[in-house]
Amino acid sequence: MAFDGITIAAMVSELNKNLSGGRINKIAQPENDELLITGKGANGQKRLLLSASASLPLIYFTARNRISPLTAPNFCMLLRKHIGSARITGIRQPGLERVVEFELEHLNELGDVCHKVLIMELMGKHSNIIFCDDQGMILDSIKHVSCNVSSVREVLPGRPYFIPHTQDKLDPLTISREDFMEKVCGSSNAISKALYQTLTGLSPVMAQELCYRASIDGNDDAQALDADAKEQLYTEFSNLMGQIKKEEFTPTIIFKGDEPVEYGVLPFTQYGEGFTSQTFESVSEMLETYYASRDTITRIRQKSADLRKIIQTALDRNRKKLSLQQKQMKDTEKKDKYKIYGELINTYGYGLEEGCRSFKAVNYYNGEEITIPLDPTLTPQENSKKYFDRYGKLKRTQEALEVQIADASSEIEHLESISNALDIAAEESDLSQIKEELMEYGYVKRHYGSKKGAKMQVKSKPFHYISSDGYDIYVGKNNYQNDELTFKFATGNDWWFHAKKMPGSHVVVKTKDGTLPDRTFEEAGNLAAFYSKGRTAPKVEIDYLQKKNVKKPAGAKPGFVVYYTNYSLMASPDITGIKQLS
Repeated sequence: MAFDGITIAAMVSELNKNLSGGRINKIAQPENDELLITGKGANGQKRLLLSASASLPLIYFTARNRISPLTAPNFCMLLRKHIGSARITGIRQPGLERVVEFELEHLNELGDVCHKVLIMELMGKHSNIIFCDDQGMILDSIKHVSCNVSSVREVLPGRPYFIPHTQDKLDPLTISREDFMEKVCGSSNAISKALYQTLTGLSPVMAQELCYRASIDGNDDAQALDADAKEQLYTEFSNLMGQIKKEEFTPTIIFKGDEPVEYGVLPFTQYGEGFTSQTFESVSEMLETYYASRDTITRIRQKSADLRKIIQTALDRNRKKLSLQQKQMKDTEKKDKYKIYGELINTYGYGLEEGCRSFKAVNYYNGEEITIPLDPTLTPQENSKKYFDRYGKLKRTQEALEVQIADASSEIEHLESISNALDIAAEESDLSQIKEELMEYGYVKRHYGSKKGAKMQVKSKPFHYISSDGYDIYVGKNNYQNDELTFKFATGNDWWFHAKKMPGSHVVVKTKDGTLPDRTFEEAGNLAAFYSKGRTAPKVEIDYLQKKNVKKPAGAKPGFVVYYTNYSLMASPDITGIKQLS
């Protein structure tokens, strides 16, 4: 989601609560387009990050320090000279613009009180951090913008500062009902597009949210809305603006599975089944969590791309091979017919005339009369032998294909289990174990000098959850962990769960006496469903039994088990509310 004006309004509220009336203690510039300002306010010392990155402009409090260059850049030196110990007298946002203005008070060399303004503009590729005097003249900026770069506004020392209004948008906090009806509902665009193109600070996601709250399709033409729909939309819009004015913010991240897909500072109602939400105490915590999660997922996907390609190539090859083998197996179904032909020729063919092309005989296995084709150039005995030879060849082919089909099916099952492990990999150490398994089975070449069979030393551990009733639940992330969890960690009375007939994690619930409350059975089943290939289905059938009844065949691949007595339950792949420890 874009760092829109509503999110900035919530961030300004948070900034005022923590820094307004406080003082700046330290200013650093770790990157060319970043500032790290340490200030002390009503809630103690805080570290504020201001990033004017063209790809990801942000402003939020962070506990993490950053390494700064030994020699501070000129912009940083200027800020230290003027406002290195300034008092923050106010923090404001003009309208719902993507702009944050810090009003600062400091003493000059003569001891006179001076006022300055530090302005943070969060405008995508045009983002900037600008330092101005009390008359609105630019003293310097973290990025210089000349007339050669922008014909709208120069950002250079000595130039007057102003917010560029290139799109003539209206302030949603002050817009009248008449203007809303005329400018928004009278637009020639779709209603959601009309909202964010007409009003300052609204992102496309928030425009869709407003439409959803008003029970309107955001793709409907604005001018085509009836009077009731327009009135309902204006009512929802007014309620939303009222929340912003009252600073009633609820920082929230929307997840689909483990992946964060959206964030906002007002509750979302447009995300239904398949999505979960998590609320936070502060905007800063929400932003750090969202972008840290996105960064982790992106990094894992990039690092797993090569492994996915290897697995997919092997899967395609084995599926093609299995399809061909199954087709050949179908051809062997006629072998018994050739056997019967041979037997019937031996039984009834003694009176056949030379050169016969066929003859009729009663099949003594079912009493039906059948016609048997003959080669006129061969004797009855030679025709019989020809059919028995065909039968023998097809029988040998069938026996060989049974082994080959079993091997190909086992290989596909193994590869799909590795693919599922890649889907749930959460850390780089998880990928290391998956890569080790691929090397062990010859899908990835082992590096020169590494010993075959030598396991990599990794820190990856199974997921650890606590059920609502206080029971420890462990979930294997890959086949190696599944084996270790089931056959080394779990004890006989522990309960074992797995998605029925599909790749998935082994789930173990620890228990001393083998008894569990119903709610824990359900939560363990939900985890087994979520960490399986069926995680996108509304319901998944789960097998569960005590660990002592789970066996591993000799020579079986990692993660492969057998069991003959089990219970079953239908579980939802929804793990909302199940507490995760690691």
